[in-house]
Amino acid sequence: MTAIEFNTQLISFRPVLKRYAYTLTSDQDDALDLLQETYLRALSNREKFLDATNLKAWLYMIMKNIFINSYRRTVKAREIMQNKRDYSIAEQQASYHKNGSDSQLAEKEIKSHIAKLGEEYRIPFTRFYDGFKYKEIADEMNLPIGTVKSRIFIARKKLMDALKDMQN
Repeated sequence: MTAIEFNTQLISFRPVLKRYAYTLTSDQDDALDLLQETYLRALSNREKFLDATNLKAWLYMIMKNIFINSYRRTVKAREIMQNKRDYSIAEQQASYHKNGSDSQLAEKEIKSHIAKLGEEYRIPFTRFYDGFKYKEIADEMNLPIGTVKSRIFIARKKLMDALKDMQN
């Protein structure tokens, strides 16, 4: 297969590859990035493609492998960040005990105010505080992302109003 034939066939598969990328990522921008990376890898590894094989299947395999590797990197990075966060939380908790009962009372008061929030505000707020992304919270709660962002903002505002005496 000549380079021109390869490139022509590669371009002809764009719509199906784009749909497949979207099914993997569930995000339009990420799907376009994945498609671009797939094209880049396919073009840079054109000499490895055997003429007797199915180009579409080869492209699907490249795309799937890129997605899996990217997902693994993301999960690993999240674990590293979580471990760092757990360590910093442990340090903070240790410092709470050093600071005395005032900080323990403040922590209890903050937690009680969070618990007083309505469920529609408390759940997205605590999920976001725990490190989940807006999209993940929206999917979990079956809500639009805008609604999740709004509820988190309102929860913050309510907490700041309720705790403004503590800030002084």
